Amino acid sequence: MKKSFFALLSLLFLIASESIGQFRKYSNEFLNIGAGARGLGMGSAQTASVKDATAGYWNPAGLAEVTDNPSAAVMHAEYFGGIAKYNFVSVAVPVQDNKRTIGFSLLRFAVDDIPNTLFLVEPDGSLNYNNIKTFSSADYAFLLSMAQTVKETDNYKIHAGVNAKIIYRKVGKFANAWGFGLDAGLQIRSDKWSLGVAAKDVTTTYNIWSFKFTDAEKEKLYLTKNDIPVKSSEQTAPRLAIGGSYDFNISDNFKLQAEANVDLTFDGKRNTIVSSNAVSIDPHIGLEASIKDVFFVRGGISNFQRALADGDTLNQKKVWIYQPSLGAGFKIKKVNIDYAFTNLANQSNPLYTHVISLRINFGKNEDE
Repeated sequence: MKKSFFALLSLLFLIASESIGQFRKYSNEFLNIGAGARGLGMGSAQTASVKDATAGYWNPAGLAEVTDNPSAAVMHAEYFGGIAKYNFVSVAVPVQDNKRTIGFSLLRFAVDDIPNTLFLVEPDGSLNYNNIKTFSSADYAFLLSMAQTVKETDNYKIHAGVNAKIIYRKVGKFANAWGFGLDAGLQIRSDKWSLGVAAKDVTTTYNIWSFKFTDAEKEKLYLTKNDIPVKSSEQTAPRLAIGGSYDFNISDNFKLQAEANVDLTFDGKRNTIVSSNAVSIDPHIGLEASIKDVFFVRGGISNFQRALADGDTLNQKKVWIYQPSLGAGFKIKKVNIDYAFTNLANQSNPLYTHVISLRINFGKNEDE
């Protein structure tokens, strides 16, 4: 079992390493925000333990834990004071007598009502506010997932899963892009511990952009000395998420789950704890306390970065900052209602984000 697990890690690492230097950094970064208030409340540490409909996002192998009855999840979050809105919905359905589980997920991250001031200034230099129109900049991703148990013994079981994803990005009527990529995942689970690995964009993800401007828009862009794009493309480098979790059964009514993940990126040096041209490593740590399997309290830390210290007028002193998160939830029969509160920067002027999500098991209660 261990040899197979590490052999897969080595293969995925090799695929990613061979592609270093060919990709645009932070391409399709909206796909790395997260999904579900439970996961975000735990600092996005979900690779090993996720086992509900959100697994299509975190690690498709976790969908194999959805058996007997369908499961669904929906989430809404707002970032940057409500300027950007992020929505996620997913459904997992067991098929073939629980031998497989298929999943469908849809993500949308958008900034709406952006003013277009291209024609604000008239040829005579006057301002005509009636010429201001609005548009949206929106990113969409559709994930089709499949997972199954590939091995099961008395002590552990191994799940494998894959995603096929279609990406659509649109900037008003000016530009749009289509992309396609594949993800793969693996989980090894026992009664108390689990290990997981998720390879995102394992075959690389390609986005092809096309642009549409009217003659009047082209003329205005030319007169204001702006480049007029025609067509472009970008590639998203593979990334790996590796994690492990452990369940502490403190008592019959109180349980604690701890998980630690690391994200490995291969698109050049990033501002992370381990940063190099070959690979950058970003850790995530999360905890969840469960009371009678009804009430849940969560916490996590992620997104460690080096930044200039507040109050340093010379811009010479750097400190470590991180993104803390807190969460809570409760379960009413077949419905989980979850909430997460995150701070995008642990500085004197933090950016707070509230996340609300709903998980529904259409059959039995979870863990029954």
